[in-house]
Amino acid sequence: MSNNVISSILKSLRKEHGLTQVDLAMKSGVGLNFVRELEQGKATVRMDKVAQVFDLFGYELVPQKRVK
Repeated sequence: MSNNVISSILKSLRKEHGLTQVDLAMKSGVGLNFVRELEQGKATVRMDKVAQVFDLFGYELVPQKRVK
């Protein structure tokens, strides 16, 4: 999954749940800068923190073979 897909999904989930970036950072236990960088598609982010944020919405990251 590319960074842009992850950022798009996260931003959609956040807005769907009526959360600001500050709310998301506080509720998921990560920093505000991390949330901002993640939503902007930063190429180097800690996957454990990405998983922590998605866990708030009941999602999990799993390895999946790319479909060509």
